[in-house]
Amino acid sequence: MLSDSPGKKLNMYVPDYVVFDLETTGIHPSVDKVVEISAIKVIGGFVDSEFSTLVNPERHIPLAATEVNNITDQMVKDSPTFDIALKDFLEFAGDYVLVGHNIQLFDLKFLYRDAVNYWGQTVGNDYIDTLPLSRKYLPELRHHSLLDLAAYYNIKIKDAHRALGDCRMNQRVFENLREEMENPSEAAKAVPVCPKCGNILKKRNGKFGWFYGCASYPDCKYTRNI
Repeated sequence: MLSDSPGKKLNMYVPDYVVFDLETTGIHPSVDKVVEISAIKVIGGFVDSEFSTLVNPERHIPLAATEVNNITDQMVKDSPTFDIALKDFLEFAGDYVLVGHNIQLFDLKFLYRDAVNYWGQTVGNDYIDTLPLSRKYLPELRHHSLLDLAAYYNIKIKDAHRALGDCRMNQRVFENLREEMENPSEAAKAVPVCPKCGNILKKRNGKFGWFYGCASYPDCKYTRNI
């Protein structure tokens, strides 16, 4: 939904939500463009409906991006531009909580930027990012990519790095994380958390010695002395 201010980050499980994912021309939200957006609406913990569309970015898709998501210029040439695709996505999502993996630092930045550019407002849905949740509640894992979490939960990996395939994986990961959040391990309880944004705090070494810094840096600059 459009709003004058972005939604809040939630660090909890909710049974009704829309998990979404983007594929893009590159990794820089300041300059790159969306080439695919997909979403799954979940009600009461069960999949209700799906939304997916390729997007014409009105520019060449670099080879490096195509090698990751297998989306080519030819595939998107007759697809809607992102102003249309984003409008359709926002109608699909309504005022549901948005869920995604690393959306705080990546996907949402594209939505916020383009919503402001198109309509002078931002996306106001509250959101849940499964990346910091996995770092908090599964501290024993060395890596926390979506593929790593799918493997940990024995989730069949299909169509990875395509938006709808990643949504399907992420939806199942989020439902599995529910158990971790409701019954946290002793190790999870000991993980320090940023009081400003809810992401984990990482131990870092600076000019004046060791300190805790938020994993969301530079978006969140909270620090705490050790």
